[in-house]
Amino acid sequence: MHELLLELDQVTAGYAQDIDVLREVSLQVHAGRVSGLIGLNGAGKSTVVKTICGFLAPKSGRIALDGKSVSGPAPGVVMVFQDHSLFPWLSVKDNVGFGLAMKKVPKPERERRVARLLERVRLSKFANHRPHQLSGGMKQRVAIARALVENPDFIVMDEPFAALDFQTRVLMQRFLLEVWLEFKPTIIFVTHHIDEAVLLADRVVVMSAGPGWIIEEVRVNLPRPRRVTDPGFNDFRARLTETLEREVMRAHVEDELRSGSHAA
Repeated sequence: MHELLLELDQVTAGYAQDIDVLREVSLQVHAGRVSGLIGLNGAGKSTVVKTICGFLAPKSGRIALDGKSVSGPAPGVVMVFQDHSLFPWLSVKDNVGFGLAMKKVPKPERERRVARLLERVRLSKFANHRPHQLSGGMKQRVAIARALVENPDFIVMDEPFAALDFQTRVLMQRFLLEVWLEFKPTIIFVTHHIDEAVLLADRVVVMSAGPGWIIEEVRVNLPRPRRVTDPGFNDFRARLTETLEREVMRAHVEDELRSGSHAA
């Protein structure tokens, strides 16, 4: 049984005092597992990961990491964004080592750890390149290396492969699994792609239309590595698709009722 690492208990959050993006979200994340987060646009998926990382304080409810309440940026938690967020003026190696430099890690130790990660993500030959000289997939590998170099317990990813073409996305999905198999961090990632969620996650968490709450959790017990043609894969895809379709229709009916009441 994997140890409980993170717990959200009845978390309500939003960016305006009178508007909730999340409403009473409860979620448990266990150490060393991969969780996928899917839902409709506006469901609050990105807001969930911002609250987990301590970037956004909840209006009510509690977030606990290793049993301790999260009230700000959480130690041991790193985030990988959709747009990779690399510093364009820094080289690849300096981007990867930036966090270590800010923490005053001695230069020899910093260089050793950066070199190891660049070798692991197959970017050693590009150590002195600038981000504009890299492909989209290479930039995301740099972003993941930057996350891993700090030996995090928990990696949070907000649609990390959304901007990539199909071929690069497939390669990055496989790369992420390689990273997980070697380092075994806890990972939670947001995606709009059901297939990607089933391919990568131990558990897929489905969120409602906004204000978001969790409507279903599906445990994916298919052996790894997975392929969309594997027996059983389509069963998970169909189940998640059906859940999202039901939620689309529920949200549509509610919108129609609201529109009708406003017209009246």
